[in-house]
Amino acid sequence: MFTGIVQAVGTIERVDEIPEGRRFEIGCPQLEPASWHIGDSIAVSGCCLTAVALSEHGFAVDLSAETLAKTRLGELETGSRVNLEPALKMSDRLGGHFVTGHVDGLAELVSSRPSGDSRIDRYRVPAHLSRFIASKGSVTLDGVSLTVNVVDAGEFEINLIPHTLKVTTLGALKPGDQVNLEIDLLARYLDRLQGEQR
Repeated sequence: MFTGIVQAVGTIERVDEIPEGRRFEIGCPQLEPASWHIGDSIAVSGCCLTAVALSEHGFAVDLSAETLAKTRLGELETGSRVNLEPALKMSDRLGGHFVTGHVDGLAELVSSRPSGDSRIDRYRVPAHLSRFIASKGSVTLDGVSLTVNVVDAGEFEINLIPHTLKVTTLGALKPGDQVNLEIDLLARYLDRLQGEQR
């Protein structure tokens, strides 16, 4: 479980093909991965992955064929930057919202416009996911917990404050880029319960 509060931005230092899919070696010394354990979970641009190797300056994760097919991680290569968040501890603050790291689909950045020192980004989502996104609700984009400002049919807008633009990879996105999308956990279960009552 995660909160969508990115702890650091790491860099993919090596990509290897493995029988099960692909392995990423990610450098990020500021998270002190040497203090972790093999098997620890970490959100890599919003995808919950398992640390399979550790070093003083980074860690390695294996990506299954399913992860490569359903997320944008399959497009990444050596030098790509990724948002990172270690798994939540029970004593941690819940600064964002409950995030599972299970990507529901991809959202496409349609447009960006300045708003003072902030930036307003508009995203398009697949039709089957649009009903889960609500104004003033939560959404996770590439592992970042965000509040939805406006919902308009199959599109929605979010406001990126200067801090988010600076400390995550979202500030470097351009129209046409895609991000990993995780809908709000509560919306997913509410939809299931409503379906059972019909």
